[in-house]
Amino acid sequence: MMRRIAVLDAPTNLGLRPPTPTSVPGCAKAPGALRDHGLLGRLRARDAGCMTPPRYDSGDWRPGDGVCHAPGIAGYSVALAERIGSIIDRGEFPLVLGGDCSVLLGPALAMHRLGEAVGGRIGLVFVDGHSDFRHPGNASYVGAAAGEDLALVTGRGQANLAAIEGRRPYFRDIDVVVLGIRAHDEYRLDLQAAGIVTRPVPALRAEGAARTAQWAREQLADCAGYWVHVDVDVLDPAVMPAVDAPDPGGIAFAELEILLAGLVDTPHCLGVELTVFDPDYDPDGSYAAEIVNTLVAGLRPVSAPGSVPPRLVPESPTAPAPRRSTARPLTAAPPGPAALGGDANPDVPRLDDRREPAGPPAAPGPGLPRRAVAPAGESAHRVPTSRGADGAVRPGESPPAAAGTA
Repeated sequence: MMRRIAVLDAPTNLGLRPPTPTSVPGCAKAPGALRDHGLLGRLRARDAGCMTPPRYDSGDWRPGDGVCHAPGIAGYSVALAERIGSIIDRGEFPLVLGGDCSVLLGPALAMHRLGEAVGGRIGLVFVDGHSDFRHPGNASYVGAAAGEDLALVTGRGQANLAAIEGRRPYFRDIDVVVLGIRAHDEYRLDLQAAGIVTRPVPALRAEGAARTAQWAREQLADCAGYWVHVDVDVLDPAVMPAVDAPDPGGIAFAELEILLAGLVDTPHCLGVELTVFDPDYDPDGSYAAEIVNTLVAGLRPVSAPGSVPPRLVPESPTAPAPRRSTARPLTAAPPGPAALGGDANPDVPRLDDRREPAGPPAAPGPGLPRRAVAPAGESAHRVPTSRGADGAVRPGESPPAAAGTA
């Protein structure tokens, strides 16, 4: 029995700060851009419609008020969870097209509801170039949910987002696997202290995408199922600069395709979401076309003959081997216990530390073609590890001001 893919648009941009004072983030256009390249037809997917988000309007929000657009994000997450739950109830495989990373709260709520219904735990495979683990316990400010989504879905942050319907956390720390963050991610020590296993890009590339997918599945073997979050900024900006926060040192399209195929090739994978692609930085549609190619190839195991609806039982009757992270050992001492709630620091200088390119994206660098070919279906072409002279501050940016400064 084959599983049919159901494509649901979630074109929200509520989780990002505006690129300029008079504009809004362009990632809300992503579902339409991907559909324009024949995604549904090539997947032979059912059109599950579009969840229209609330208006992007911060109103009288001021620094210190917590996460911007929080009421709108919360309401949208509940509606999205309802739609995702109905797709799974039909025996279908939801593919949710974001939108920014605040989209994750909807699937997270749906997975917690589902776990409660079947008497098991649902896990999360978090494929992202950034850990998105900022919260009041480890940062001087919060403000934009797209930089805080992993913290929120693991129960860290304000209750109207982290504990919708009194469910907190949506995913337990031990049921989360993080793949594709950069080796220098600012919250890597916090992830380690929380017991969230990670495989940053250097380790992912050393082990190979296929083996990394299998490793991630093994970490969640005692869960009844798992959800997959994919932020396209996991890709290197040499091949995918059309995102809000491009960061050098990412993976190639071929690696993402292999990784995705390995993650969905099991009835325990309950669905996938794709986030943060911004068509405003893709004037000729070439990056949208590459994303569609990757999704079509990576999701092929879902609708292949022999694919079955989720069984919602652990992959093996026995407990898995103890988890171990393949990330390079960290020598710095982990931070103290992180607070799980509370309000933001009143001296918030801005909505988010995610940053947008200053202008149209540059063409891929010579070191990595837009679609790198991975030999033998495993390791892909090595990507550049730096971009620009300074490597840390992108064009048009400046480092965040210290708390309390203007």
